[in-house]
Amino acid sequence: MKESVVNPLHLTSLNHVSLICRSVEESIDFYQNVLGFVPIRRPGSFDFDGAWLFGYGIGIHLLQSEDPEKLPKKTEINPKDNHISFQCESMGAVEKKLKEMEIKYVRARVEEGGIQVDQLFFHDPDGFMIEICDCDNLPVVPLVGEMARSCSRVNLQILQQQQQQQLRVAQQ
Repeated sequence: MKESVVNPLHLTSLNHVSLICRSVEESIDFYQNVLGFVPIRRPGSFDFDGAWLFGYGIGIHLLQSEDPEKLPKKTEINPKDNHISFQCESMGAVEKKLKEMEIKYVRARVEEGGIQVDQLFFHDPDGFMIEICDCDNLPVVPLVGEMARSCSRVNLQILQQQQQQQLRVAQQ
């Protein structure tokens, strides 16, 4: 069996997600007014249209499509599609707001060991899937070793230290 290498690239965090858009302006409006991201300065040396937004510790980089009509048009909301997920304080408040904004969404629920996680899935203007959840209810459990904290409180360094210690013990 191949030996597991803990953080071989020495990663520290997720920096941003890039999304190709039919209309950067429509996408800015969505990410700013629906999800609460804030537009930030983008390097002026880029020779293509786009925008950068920031919120919740990550960036969203919007890139104007060179041929917007060729972008696939997604209408079906499929929770198994590629998506980015955000945790929220109140699923009820999120669902109420989505209804007020007339944004179509799909509800889902995950159950594990008596713990329930509610999820809402919807699309941005270009069909990219967004999930809002109360995933913090579900603990992150490494496949080997002790139980970690909940999703929003996982400390990568603690997990890495546990994995390294387990590797050392296994090698002895």
